[in-house]
Amino acid sequence: MVFKPIYILILAVTIVVDYYAGLWIEGAQGTHRKWLLTLSVFVNVGFLAFFKYWNFINDNITHLLGFAHVENQLPYLEILLPIGLSFHTFQAMSYTIEVYRGNQKAEKHFGIYALYVMFYPQLVAGPIERPQNVLHQFHEVHSFNYTDFVEGLKRMLWGLFKKVVVADNLARFVDFCYDNPNDHSPMSLIFATVFFSAQIYCDFSGYSDIALGSAQSMGFKLMTNFKLPYISQNISEFWSRWHISLSTWFRDYLYIPLGGNRVKKSRWYMNLMIVFLVSGLWHGANYTFIIWGALHGLYLIVGILTADFQKKYLPRFAHHLFTIILVMFAWIFFRAKSFELSKQIITHSLDVIHLGMSGFTSDLSAFGPGIFLVLLFLLIVFFSIDQFVSKVLDQERKISANKSMILFASLMAMLLIFGFYGQTQFIYFQF
Repeated sequence: MVFKPIYILILAVTIVVDYYAGLWIEGAQGTHRKWLLTLSVFVNVGFLAFFKYWNFINDNITHLLGFAHVENQLPYLEILLPIGLSFHTFQAMSYTIEVYRGNQKAEKHFGIYALYVMFYPQLVAGPIERPQNVLHQFHEVHSFNYTDFVEGLKRMLWGLFKKVVVADNLARFVDFCYDNPNDHSPMSLIFATVFFSAQIYCDFSGYSDIALGSAQSMGFKLMTNFKLPYISQNISEFWSRWHISLSTWFRDYLYIPLGGNRVKKSRWYMNLMIVFLVSGLWHGANYTFIIWGALHGLYLIVGILTADFQKKYLPRFAHHLFTIILVMFAWIFFRAKSFELSKQIITHSLDVIHLGMSGFTSDLSAFGPGIFLVLLFLLIVFFSIDQFVSKVLDQERKISANKSMILFASLMAMLLIFGFYGQTQFIYFQF
């Protein structure tokens, strides 16, 4: 509403439609239930398709008609994408689907259902909640709980540390290299790719921690969205640890309905590819996101086909190394603004084979060698403590009150000393 007040009607219409759809689905029989679900999904996907994909679809129609020398009459629209549209759309859809499946009773209280869609900690960037997890919490009385309040603040602090200290600082070097890849050395681009892999993890998981922490401080429990994804041994494990609320959404509402792995192998591979192509498109109306999704689908299929070979011949560290390299390679397409730029980044990065460190020193001089060393220091510090702090916050590892105070006071000090307080937003706000 801050940017465009009329956009509140998007939420208003979808909330009204899905609220009544849930009530009617629960009370309907036979094919009427399916038609009501279809109507609800159509309205939600319709808003998403219009605001996020209209111009993308329009551009593709123009190219296709161009082959036949026919002019496209559809207008190009100057559309401002509503913040968090993809997230609250998927959350709303999960409600009507779960009511249709009989896993969730229809919510009778309109205000409670509206709160389910608009719960502020996770409205704009998730986690994408299920009605079974949160709706009942909105009916419960939440008295002030000192422990929840303090633990919530700790998680918020950890999220802010990830975002402001690590992600936003790393973004400075990533932007420096990725905006004009041909102007920088191959080694600089490789460092930028590594930095972006850490940046997007800290940026998005940082937001998730702030969401979980702010909810926890009020007595609400949201689902975990990240579980140390970069310790994964394969791509399948990576997706069980990365953006868990989205990966499980696609698993439950697309992959399994398509047949999952309970079909013949060729169809199974097709199901995996469809899911990841849709996942790529969900992230943005650009072929770079589709390629990113296709790569992960391909990784999974190749991983299945070579599973026996990997177990027999590859040591454990190699599994981890290959997984990290594959994920980082795919991030190039996710970060690059166009396919052409991503191609330049990849081809120029490969020049490191015969150019080595050539040109890297001049890049450091232009960027600032001191700043670069600080970025390396922050990156090393973060990955040294990430697993430990995560386990402390998840209460998987117990530490004394004094050690806890020292740990989070240190994070606060680093937040104040090293935090980058520029004009930045969370990366996933654009989705």
